Amino acid sequence: MRPQACNLFGEKMKERVLLFLIILGLGCCLYVFQNYFDTLLGLVVLLVLMSIYMCYMQLATVHKKRKLRKEPLVINHDFKPFISIMIPAHNEASVIKSTVENILQLDYENYELIVIDDRSTDGTAEVLKRIEEKHANVKCLYRQKDAFPGKSAVLNDALQIAKGEAVLVFDADARVEKDFLSKLVPHLEEADVGAVQARKVCSNKDYNLLTRCQNNEQTLDAHFQIGRDAVKGAVELRGNGELIKRTALDDIGGWNNYTIVDDLDMSTRLQIKGWDVRYCPDAIVYEEAIIYFIPLMRQRRRWLEGSIRRYLEYFTDVLFSKDMSLRASLDMTAYISEFLMPAWIIMEICFHTFQAATHKAPINGVISSLIVGFAIALGFMLASRHSLRKLDKLSPWQAIKQAVETSVFICIVWFPLVIFICLKILFKKKDMNWGKTTHGLILEEENNRKQNLQKV
Repeated sequence: MRPQACNLFGEKMKERVLLFLIILGLGCCLYVFQNYFDTLLGLVVLLVLMSIYMCYMQLATVHKKRKLRKEPLVINHDFKPFISIMIPAHNEASVIKSTVENILQLDYENYELIVIDDRSTDGTAEVLKRIEEKHANVKCLYRQKDAFPGKSAVLNDALQIAKGEAVLVFDADARVEKDFLSKLVPHLEEADVGAVQARKVCSNKDYNLLTRCQNNEQTLDAHFQIGRDAVKGAVELRGNGELIKRTALDDIGGWNNYTIVDDLDMSTRLQIKGWDVRYCPDAIVYEEAIIYFIPLMRQRRRWLEGSIRRYLEYFTDVLFSKDMSLRASLDMTAYISEFLMPAWIIMEICFHTFQAATHKAPINGVISSLIVGFAIALGFMLASRHSLRKLDKLSPWQAIKQAVETSVFICIVWFPLVIFICLKILFKKKDMNWGKTTHGLILEEENNRKQNLQKV
């Protein structure tokens, strides 16, 4: 067995063992609470701790805004590092031309644009060749069919030819305003800041209920990211619209080729090394939301699996890193509860249901667990309403209506996936199934509709 294969085998066993111990520990806690306390108490304590932390982030956000009103951020207009903009493109022939043209309109002059054709089979390479002929400041990299798969490998290949002091990554469907870099770059100036993430917004949020819920989920994520930034916690990169210092990239050895979530993996490794990751809500990158449910579940499966594996892989590093700030470590640890909570609630409900079915306990336990689950959903709904009011400027009624929709969406999508991914990590072989998001579907549907009308 090759050294790399041995290493990967060891990582997989580490992830399985650690996840098994976490689930076992959770089960033991439930058993102890069932026999010596009220099991509901454990959930309530966890819920209270989460609520306290959310309130702390909100207070820190308010304090930061007040401080900035009194002492506005001084922008150093002389800080204009050379930026290498990278756009990976795998079968993106329908959108890549318009994306490149959009990026070329940036009012920031000190940059280069590198577009990478990642083994496409739909004519993306031909589109890029025409773009190269038209725009002298666009570099195109064409990966061979046998190249290592995955976005991380694509970015590492492009990094070899990049000249920038910082790297900005866009997805192939990204759209930005002209002043995007002018807003984002100043946040990278501080010596200990390794990366900055822009706010993501769905460009097709009004297409259907699914796209609206995805956009609202992005808005809720932006709300939490703003809070994490205010407490100098573990802000996370989101892949599209992430700006990373070259020195920070070199410090951690570039992207991890063996992860399915390059952005989350990068965030954690940067923070373990002591680099700060900041969030800039004023710089907005627009992207397509997925318009069908099954492809959405494939995407979220990848996100969730990569996120959980990331926590398992770097668990000891987060706990014992000498470079990682205490705030970032505590913040990251607190956010692990977002995966523990669904598992705990489901185990709690199953336990009480079994006891009620075997007449070992009244059905009150099941009802109590469902009430706590409802309280957690209510908390997400209130947070979603607040973020929609503050960030998307919705009316009170629209904010409540869409917050309810989004809370139901989150429960339907995330709760079953947490259980599925935990079982997959425990019992199935780890794979590098990327689960690529298809772009340009709305444009394709419109073209098909026009062709059908012409036939009629």
